[in-house]
Amino acid sequence: MKLSEELQWRGFVAEHTLDQISDLDKAPRNFYWGTDPSADSLHIGHLAALMMCACFARHGYTPYYLVGGATGQIGDPKDTAERDLKSLEEIDHNKAALAAQIVRVTHSPADTKVLDNNDWFKDIKFLPFLREIGKAFSMTQLLDRQFVQKRIGEGGSGISYAEFSYTLIQGYDFLHLFRAHNVTLQLCGADQYGNCTSGIHLIKRLENATADCYSCPLIIDKVSGRKFGKSEGNAVWLDANKTSIFDFYQFWLNQSDEALEDYFKYFTFIMPEELDQILATHRENPGARIGQKRLAVEVTKVVHGEEAAAQAQKLTDFLFGGGNIADLTPADIDLLAKSFPVANKGQNLVDILVSTGLSSSKGEARKLISGNAISVNGAKVSDDQLLNDLAIIKKGKNKFALIH
Repeated sequence: MKLSEELQWRGFVAEHTLDQISDLDKAPRNFYWGTDPSADSLHIGHLAALMMCACFARHGYTPYYLVGGATGQIGDPKDTAERDLKSLEEIDHNKAALAAQIVRVTHSPADTKVLDNNDWFKDIKFLPFLREIGKAFSMTQLLDRQFVQKRIGEGGSGISYAEFSYTLIQGYDFLHLFRAHNVTLQLCGADQYGNCTSGIHLIKRLENATADCYSCPLIIDKVSGRKFGKSEGNAVWLDANKTSIFDFYQFWLNQSDEALEDYFKYFTFIMPEELDQILATHRENPGARIGQKRLAVEVTKVVHGEEAAAQAQKLTDFLFGGGNIADLTPADIDLLAKSFPVANKGQNLVDILVSTGLSSSKGEARKLISGNAISVNGAKVSDDQLLNDLAIIKKGKNKFALIH
């Protein structure tokens, strides 16, 4: 497929400034995609945009990824209220974490350029910036921005000059990258499209040149109907310390049949012919959840690598299909310890159920045991007992604790 065809097939088409999407099939260009270091990990809302970037790169486009050490000091304006300012130390920590994550997730070469806009903003003086950049924008143009209207309109919380100026700073990023690296295309999520057009405006006004912006839709959780992200309270993180590899795998394993096709297109590298085969096999026996199992493996491979995906698959089969705990490796045990509550050996089962949160009280724990709701290493138990060895406790269908 041509780039434009793959983007349309995967659903990576929202607003853009191109005359027609097939313009992307002409000579490859340099593009950039940016994110602010508001956390020390990206989440799966970012993952879709990164997969779009990887799509462009596979078709010969040269990526420049930007982690906003300067814009991160201000904060991308929200529709509702001011962001809390982060310390410079936290921003530095987050920048390093995100840069490494971007290269890994996009499967980019080690020399892929990950830039920091603080490298050029730290030397910019206020008055020269106002003379060159501030003069290029009218207040009418800035006040028309949707987030500004929501913040200053009736019932709005107001907006600081710092956040009001954010779009000028982001616009300057595009101008700088155009001047320094011949970047003529910015990729973004649909929620950033307005800020991206500021850069196009500057490049046209100050350089008399043409640049473009291309956005992908915000990916919606098929269950809740909300976008994926930390502001929505449903973030699934790409950092294994924030969302364990096992929990990450389980998230995809638990998706609905209706979500399968879209999520394969957004979050994996699988191409049309193979996807058609996967979905056809799945439809023959939906109860076997063949599609969900393959989706979980493929997305976990993208984010955490093949070895981690195989390990998560192995533990899933062990926990839900039965297996011998003696077959688990130290790495398997470590992954379980990052995914479930852990209790020390040498305690009674009742006490362990309470300490790991599987039960709210000893009385409830005893009722769970007597009601055959608790198993230890796959075997149902009917009375309290001392646990002195490595064990997996299971409550009901999918609540676990590790005795280590």
